[in-house]
Amino acid sequence: MNSQEDNTQDSDVDCVALVVSAGRGHRFGGEIPKQYLALGGQSLLARSIESLESHRRVSEILVVIHPDDQALYADSIEGMDLLPPVFGGAERQDSVRFGLESLAGLAPKYVLIHDSVRPFVDHATIDLLLGELDGGKIGAIPGIPVADTLKRSENNVITDTVDRANLWRAQTPQAFVFNKILSAHQALLGQALTDDAAIAEARGIEVSIVPGNEDNFKITNMDDMERGENLLSKESIGEKSMTRVGTGFDVHKFEDGDSVILCGVKIPHDKSLEGHSDADVAMHAITDALLGAVGAGDIGLFFPPSDPQWKDVSSDIFLSRAGKEISDRGGRIENIDLTVICELPKIGPHRDQMRTNIADILNIAAEQVNIKGTTTEQLGFTGRGEGIAAQAAASIAIKST
Repeated sequence: MNSQEDNTQDSDVDCVALVVSAGRGHRFGGEIPKQYLALGGQSLLARSIESLESHRRVSEILVVIHPDDQALYADSIEGMDLLPPVFGGAERQDSVRFGLESLAGLAPKYVLIHDSVRPFVDHATIDLLLGELDGGKIGAIPGIPVADTLKRSENNVITDTVDRANLWRAQTPQAFVFNKILSAHQALLGQALTDDAAIAEARGIEVSIVPGNEDNFKITNMDDMERGENLLSKESIGEKSMTRVGTGFDVHKFEDGDSVILCGVKIPHDKSLEGHSDADVAMHAITDALLGAVGAGDIGLFFPPSDPQWKDVSSDIFLSRAGKEISDRGGRIENIDLTVICELPKIGPHRDQMRTNIADILNIAAEQVNIKGTTTEQLGFTGRGEGIAAQAAASIAIKST
């Protein structure tokens, strides 16, 4: 196929973006897919969308999501004007094809296919890509030349040194003439190719490569998240961030029952905790710590125990509200440290699930949550087995005024 053949098509829509967000990677210790983790108060997905949406030539954005993530997606893109999402398939290639096929009625001239966990794509890169298509190319991708020496190994023993000349690290978005890449995807079902340039190449389409940007990196682990936070700090021109700390303390006494709820985990015990809600003393302490860090009062201000609507409700409602108060003020949670004080039940066997629950509710990594259990050596009301106390500290980063 000649890459310089006429690639024009009649369309009133110049360029759309297709964001691939159907993956279910859980690499940070929690159950939440990484594209929904918060970076600077916004999910990775939302930041990736905003990077594309703000470009003058991108008229519409479609996101491909996993069917199980509909609630996460809705929360993540609240307030954004996007096309209705499409469910993905078993492989990335399937997800992209489903997205492309759903755009067929719109019939855009160009499409940008982008990974949801690359939140820092810049307009200059998009300009280069679309410039290639305007100049007659059917496909173009950004890339970074490989600078390191490459080794091939077998059983951890080097077998060869690979010539790095003309090798690039591919990035997204990858730009294509819409009807050409749609046809290529439909012709190559079930190949499980890892990027759309490979699909085009397999159909004989010449794909050009333009200089990418090192900041347009893919977030796959906690080091990448830290790199992203540092980049956001540098991008805050004229603004400085500060760290603020809040503390929380709560106590609930025992009553007749067969279990207690701590950080959303139902733990078997010969008693329960008395309270207006579910009496999750640990989650209440964390909620107060977060609210305190942004000067938003305390849990009783938002959810007074005198209000019958909060009777027996799950405390994740309280914690979610604290997280929203932080994001609404432009802050981001740095870490949470919780101490549960009681003789029984033992906290250790349930610690990991407790951490996961807190992290999932707040859209942070489990590594940002620390949970400890301790006793008072049988002193005081907790030592006498009359109840459970919890104290928490939380730090957030927020722009200074």
